[in-house]
Amino acid sequence: MGQTELHFSDLHARASDLRLAVVAGRYNPRVADSLLEGALGALRELGLSEGQVEIFRVPGAFELPLLAKELAQIGSFDAIVCLGAVIRGDTSHFDYVCEGVTQGLMQAMLQTQVPMAFGVLTTEDEAQALARSGRNEHNKGREAALTAVEMALLQQRIRHGKPA
Repeated sequence: MGQTELHFSDLHARASDLRLAVVAGRYNPRVADSLLEGALGALRELGLSEGQVEIFRVPGAFELPLLAKELAQIGSFDAIVCLGAVIRGDTSHFDYVCEGVTQGLMQAMLQTQVPMAFGVLTTEDEAQALARSGRNEHNKGREAALTAVEMALLQQRIRHGKPA
């Protein structure tokens, strides 16, 4: 039984014809901007040019599903990287936003059949969010970008018989 698992070198070798959108919230800017830097750094490491990646900013994480779905419906992108940060406060607002973003992105992805990588941090405090958005290989924006590329390549393989 065959198994497909793509490693970084595989992603680098095959990402040259992909086009990605990166949608990032602006709320919690220290964290959101670091996630965006991590994602863009990973895409550059994979050899994607600026012309292959389009960046869109939205007010916050709650707005991610709408724009991600709209971009997917256009049909110009092989995958969408969704980035944001929701940090728990003193009210139940955190729970509603987290559930809305998670469910909204999942529904958008399933309805459009365009991979949407979930790079939205949902943390108890800012320290946790900063630890997950640092300038290292554990940056969740970086991980989301790599996931988006891997899923786009797997979809190409399934749909078009291209090697993954």
